[in-house]
Amino acid sequence: MYSIKEVEIRSGLPASTLRYYEKEGILPDVGRDEGGRRVYTEKQMDWIRFLMAMKDTGMTIEEIKAYLELNVKGEATIQERRDFLVAHKKKVEEHMAQTQHNLEKIIQKIAYYDHVVMGKSFS
Repeated sequence: MYSIKEVEIRSGLPASTLRYYEKEGILPDVGRDEGGRRVYTEKQMDWIRFLMAMKDTGMTIEEIKAYLELNVKGEATIQERRDFLVAHKKKVEEHMAQTQHNLEKIIQKIAYYDHVVMGKSFS
C-alpha cells in the first residue's frame, strides 16, 4: 500500500491531481487507512502509470472514463477495449507524423539560417 505522498513521488503527479482523478471517477476504489488517509495498491499504481500514458498521448478525461467503463465490465469487452486502444494508437501515430513533418520544417529553416550566417562576411 502506498500513501498519497508516496504516489506523488513515484508518479510525479501532485496530490491535487490524484484527488481530481479520483473525483472524476478515473481513479476508482481508492482505499482509506484507519485515519481516513488515502492508500493506493500496486494495481492502482499500474493504472496510474497507464492513465498517465493515455493523458500524455492526448486521451481526454471523458475518453479515459469510457475506457474504464468498458474495463469494469470485464472480459466481455476485451475486443471493444482493444478496438478503443487501436483507434487511439492511430490518432497518436497521426499526431506523431504531423509533429515529425513540422520538425523537418524547423530543421530546414535552421539550415537556411546557418547558410545565411556562414555565407555572410564579418568585416
